[in-house]
Amino acid sequence: MSHFVTIQTQIRDPVALELACRRLELLAPILGTAQLFLTEARGWQVQLPKWRYPVVCDTDRGQLHYDHFGGRWGDVSELHRLVQSYAVEKTKLEARRAGHAVIEQPLADGSIRVQITAHG
Repeated sequence: MSHFVTIQTQIRDPVALELACRRLELLAPILGTAQLFLTEARGWQVQLPKWRYPVVCDTDRGQLHYDHFGGRWGDVSELHRLVQSYAVEKTKLEARRAGHAVIEQPLADGSIRVQITAHG
């Protein structure tokens, strides 16, 4: 039996965030305070391709802080790729922790199908 789920993603797991960065061939996240033009943010900093400032992931609150100046300082599609990769990696981690098998399949539209088979 198949079940489809829609997930609203909050980045809260530093391990899954690091896996997402590795998946996207980004530098590992760095914990600290980052300058975002006129403001500062504290959390896990991820430098996205061609972004002037890092994305800062506040894993305690599940919030993302960034300044891309309406796309002038960074392509928002890179942020969407990070969140998607995090969701996939977090899903795989939790499924495997529960003893389930996971199959991942990239789709033509850029989405990713994650199939979880429960054992038992």
